[in-house]
Amino acid sequence: MRDQPEPDRSGERPEEQEPFEGSLRPTSPPVLLGWALAGLVLGWALHPLSDRVGRVPPLVTWAQPLALVLLAAILGYVAWVTHRTVHVRHERLQPHQAVNRLVLARASALVAALAGGGYLGYALSWLRDSAELADDRMWHSLAAAGASLLGVVAALLLERACRIRNTNNNA
Repeated sequence: MRDQPEPDRSGERPEEQEPFEGSLRPTSPPVLLGWALAGLVLGWALHPLSDRVGRVPPLVTWAQPLALVLLAAILGYVAWVTHRTVHVRHERLQPHQAVNRLVLARASALVAALAGGGYLGYALSWLRDSAELADDRMWHSLAAAGASLLGVVAALLLERACRIRNTNNNA
């Protein structure tokens, strides 16, 4: 048994070291908006670029919005379970679980914002187009953009569910 903690590599004892005051801020609206605008530009450019290179523009079916709704539902369920665990039952997540859920939430919010902007841009590119499937492409893309918005909201709810109060009130 040791009476005193062993010094670490810096020569200081653990109790003499300053506590790590790291914090992670929630995903900000400007970041999400930036990703959505990037997707909007890329989605809008897809139609004219496809025409220029002689390719048929991609056809958006109901599978894409349904897949995005499924993603939003899964994220929403994980957010609900996480909220109940952390904030209702006041249980602690394992550190790796908390990090995994937070990374999932962040990545999903950014990718859903990018995809939502992309689908919205693609839908806008079909406005006033007389192609045979233009209306289908536009409406399916709008549905996918809406489903992406649900994914962003669910991801942000998961990110919020991962937050814990600062129990260290040294300030």
